[in-house]
Amino acid sequence: MSQVFINRIACAVPKNQVHDAFTHFASRYVLEGRDSNTFQRMANRSQIAQRWSVLEPSEPRGSGTTCGFYRVGEAFPSTKARMVRYEQTAPALAQAALDRLGLAEEAKDVTHIIFASCTGFAAPGLDQWAINHYGIRGDVERTIIGFMGCQAAINAFKVAWHIVHSDPKARVVVICLELCSLHLQGSTAIEQLLSFLIFADGCATALVTAEPVGLRVDGFHAGLVPQAADQITWHIGDSGFDMQLSGLVPFTVAHVLPTICDAMLGGARPSDVDLWAVHPGGRSILDAVAHGLDLPDGTLGESRAVLRDHGNMSSATVMFVLRDMMARQQPGQFGCAIAFGPGVSAETMRFTTV
Repeated sequence: MSQVFINRIACAVPKNQVHDAFTHFASRYVLEGRDSNTFQRMANRSQIAQRWSVLEPSEPRGSGTTCGFYRVGEAFPSTKARMVRYEQTAPALAQAALDRLGLAEEAKDVTHIIFASCTGFAAPGLDQWAINHYGIRGDVERTIIGFMGCQAAINAFKVAWHIVHSDPKARVVVICLELCSLHLQGSTAIEQLLSFLIFADGCATALVTAEPVGLRVDGFHAGLVPQAADQITWHIGDSGFDMQLSGLVPFTVAHVLPTICDAMLGGARPSDVDLWAVHPGGRSILDAVAHGLDLPDGTLGESRAVLRDHGNMSSATVMFVLRDMMARQQPGQFGCAIAFGPGVSAETMRFTTV
């Protein structure tokens, strides 16, 4: 059985930096009193400095967007309007990442495309756009991974792993593209206002082959917590996709990880792991992982840096962390990637640098 490697990862974000604008916009929805104080405390503790969106902030600050997408005091866009914007803006962001991956130079050799997203749907979709734009041959095999939330990148790598195991000549392109900023909700509920504080847009791409370059993928493990099924939910509503993120999620993560640690590390101990690529779903999520696995201070530095510079871009985010690790890797380091999603569920991937 052939070994499988993530040869390289390339990422891109839109041009609009929106963190301050979105935070100010959301604060105008908060009720006076305790909720207002809670929201401001969350904003101050988010440890996010900037986020990027396909939407352009407006002037005066916080009144809406210059494209008219969100406006205080007006109904937020319909799901149809959000999907139209997704279809209009996703290709340019995908192209920026795929160009950095170098897809144009080896498009003729691509055998498989795996596309993951939970923030937009269209048919023909971004997989067919990539085929047409880069001149990839028409018989390329395509797989779409939809609505798995922030953990979808791990599932995409898992599919790529199985493909290359079965066909060592396969050259698999993985694309994770999320436009989370299209699904902000006009609500005074603190849980929904959190989306204004942490979520952002981004695209991450990867090439997976049997060539021994980059990260060797050693295995996967999935953990499901059915008793916490209502803590992360993601439903399609009339006004976009409606996410519910319970404040209990960090507690669940911290208590579940020790119970699956042996399986997710293939029998190794947390102290044996050199690189932790943890999806930065938020500051509290990273703190919960560090606490649950008893990790030394500074262990999640790459994840915290991605959170600070980009926010939570759903499925693409953990690939940003892996990209940064690959830029500084030393041969022979053992790593583990973790991402969380609806369920509550955790998807993990073991890897070794080469």
